[in-house]
Amino acid sequence: MSRGELALLVLEDGTVHRGRAYGARGATVGEIVFNTGMTGYQETLTDPSYHRQIVVMTAPHIGNTGMNEQDPESSRIWVAGYVLRDPAVRPSSWRSEGGLEESLVRSGVVGLCEVDTRAITRHLRDRGVMRAGIFSGDALVEPDGRPRTTEDLRAQVVAAPAMAGADLASEVSTATTYTVEPVPGSVPDGGTPLTVVAVDLGIKSMTPQRLAERGVRTHVVASTATSEEVLALRPDGVFFSNGPGDPAAATHEVDLLREVLDRRVPFFGICYGNQILGRALGFGTYKLPFGHRGVNQPVMDRRTRKVEITAHNHGFAVDAPLDGPTPAPYDDGRYGRVVVSHVGLNDDVVEGLECLDRPAFSVQYHPEAAAGPHDAAYLFDRFVDLMTSTRTEASDAAAH
Repeated sequence: MSRGELALLVLEDGTVHRGRAYGARGATVGEIVFNTGMTGYQETLTDPSYHRQIVVMTAPHIGNTGMNEQDPESSRIWVAGYVLRDPAVRPSSWRSEGGLEESLVRSGVVGLCEVDTRAITRHLRDRGVMRAGIFSGDALVEPDGRPRTTEDLRAQVVAAPAMAGADLASEVSTATTYTVEPVPGSVPDGGTPLTVVAVDLGIKSMTPQRLAERGVRTHVVASTATSEEVLALRPDGVFFSNGPGDPAAATHEVDLLREVLDRRVPFFGICYGNQILGRALGFGTYKLPFGHRGVNQPVMDRRTRKVEITAHNHGFAVDAPLDGPTPAPYDDGRYGRVVVSHVGLNDDVVEGLECLDRPAFSVQYHPEAAAGPHDAAYLFDRFVDLMTSTRTEASDAAAH
């Protein structure tokens, strides 16, 4: 496939970048965001949280390790479009089973390369993320053969739905329940494994794997699951995953989590799950100017004062007071006191919540981080400890 073909990146504010077509040819629109990761592009592409987003990679050279069947975070590529500066001519890795561009072509993902990704990133940092479109091939010409004007292309971009107000979890969630069993030998003393119900809001495959490594059986259910369906699985804990969209639109998920909190079932949430916990507790959420996306974000665990380098992918954040503990606003403090457990050191964004009167906590970043870093893997241990102590307390209470 010739890489000499023209492609245009058109932003909703009228900014236009000329590059070369990469991946599939055609037109795509979505919210344009940038990812600062130096590695892990296959995990980025297959992360359902990037649904309806055009991703700009700030690392200048992408594709050198190719693609394989072991590293995907889901069953498909989810990005709406892909923007690179300098794609690899050919992959060079013993694990590679194919090239990046051919994977994009098979998935119908429209992209472009040979553009100044540094300039695009600086523009988005100054102006904020916005809608954009990538156009190549037949998408650049009218039916009669005349070239389409950039104003025509911009009109197509502006007509696309915005991310604010978008309820997208059901578009990326599993259609049927499935179970990930514990890794053999991981259940302590051969006892009964802990059971987690993971609500799939756009879950990555490494999440149930991290639980399986710790002797946990995970039932992954759809985002539309009811509280009756979740509780019928008799979980020791409930997990809410990462995912795309505006948490303000996730009314079903918030109601489901309140049922979990009411029954004092241990809860752990990641990314979108953190935002859902915030809204369930009565806090607001808001859209960040350009979000956090990459594998190099410093976060402080305020309990230990330890700084972790973490993986992120979010455009919304929880609006909760950093000084705490504070009563959860919902229903006159129904869920007791809450503390901001983690904070981002770049911009003081809330990166974690911990309930002091309910067995529930969450973080905004990704401790499963298949591509690394793995500084925050201890959070899965914390969840296991929480479920174990709750199970022990329930057993002791039943015995008396």
